[in-house]
Amino acid sequence: MAGKVAGIDVHKKVLMVVVIDADAPAAKPERRRFTTMPSELCRLSTWLKEHGVEEVVMESTAQYWRPVWLELEPHIRLHLAQAFSNRAPRGRKHDFKDAERLVRRLIAQELILSFVPDGEQRIWRNLTRMKLQLVRDRVRLQSQIECLLEEMRIKLSVVVTDLLGLSGLRILHALANGETDAKNLALLGDHRLKCSEEQLIEALTGSSHPMHRQMLALQLERLRLIDEQIAKLNSLIAQAMNPHQDTVIRLAEVPGLGIDSAQQIIAEVGVTAGTFPSAAEFTSWVGTCPGKQESAEENSSSRSAKGNKYMRRVLNQAANAAARSKGTHFQAVFRRLLPRLGYQSAVWAIAHRLCRLVWKILHEGIRYIEQGIEFEPRLLIYRAQSLAKQLRKFGYNVQITPASSAPA
Repeated sequence: MAGKVAGIDVHKKVLMVVVIDADAPAAKPERRRFTTMPSELCRLSTWLKEHGVEEVVMESTAQYWRPVWLELEPHIRLHLAQAFSNRAPRGRKHDFKDAERLVRRLIAQELILSFVPDGEQRIWRNLTRMKLQLVRDRVRLQSQIECLLEEMRIKLSVVVTDLLGLSGLRILHALANGETDAKNLALLGDHRLKCSEEQLIEALTGSSHPMHRQMLALQLERLRLIDEQIAKLNSLIAQAMNPHQDTVIRLAEVPGLGIDSAQQIIAEVGVTAGTFPSAAEFTSWVGTCPGKQESAEENSSSRSAKGNKYMRRVLNQAANAAARSKGTHFQAVFRRLLPRLGYQSAVWAIAHRLCRLVWKILHEGIRYIEQGIEFEPRLLIYRAQSLAKQLRKFGYNVQITPASSAPA
């Protein structure tokens, strides 16, 4: 590394900046303090250019590094270091010395650097992560509605599989509107419900206070708003990733994955996963590869690293689904590993294989070909129709056309 390098110790209100010449590391470094206001960030960019700075390294401190990164990104090569890799000796912490230590450890290649995607991918991440948060809010709201029903002595969740399904919502809206007769409420249930009419009437025979019904109405209003926002985000994500529709479809074809999972994966790692030159590095960054704590040729711990929590969550869910996908290679591997590893470890092994497969599909632009038990033509048609239905739901236009030859 040659030329001048700047280190920035990032805080909420101030930035401590140090400039060091990599060719003369013993020389006295330049120091300057800036605030984090937009005008000061412009001054910081100008000051770094005047000093001929070619690279900048900063710590990933909460979210406060983002404005600095966005200001300097068009002009200077940037690095984002993980804070724990720049720890100071106990009792020796100082803002300017922290910034100087950042530069010296970067030159010595002792820092652990974070992956920061480009601007377009950052937009994808914001959209998919916001959608994930809304889905979690919806699950939390469902638990709150069920808790309120328990206080009203209504056991609807016992006899209805999906409390917020079509039948459940019709009954909940009627309750919120003041209907208290259990027989009238039971008539709102669909004929496809697995419970009998008598069981439904018994479950709906409760005692509610008018305040309970008003609270239920407020919760249903929140549910409607969350569903509308999730639908809007689905449309925005599909619009943003429309140029890469083929990549989304190729990922969604993998057992255990779907359109939603494929979009989240692309948002986290990019369309080609080009930042990761090998599948091993990719699985290490995601955190699905087994760890190694070896001493005297014995591995005392194979625990995986933390990695990217969003990718780990998607792959864990996909692995559980793939292990249950009938006739697939992943189900065969899961059944082979289950007696020896146990359920959790066997699922995580499937997640590791899925992670390597995701890298190969993205990096090499290939399609998944099932090598497990041969599918019946009826199942292949059903899978194709299911994927097409998901794509249309997320805002894509899809037509199913038979291939010239079926995959082996």
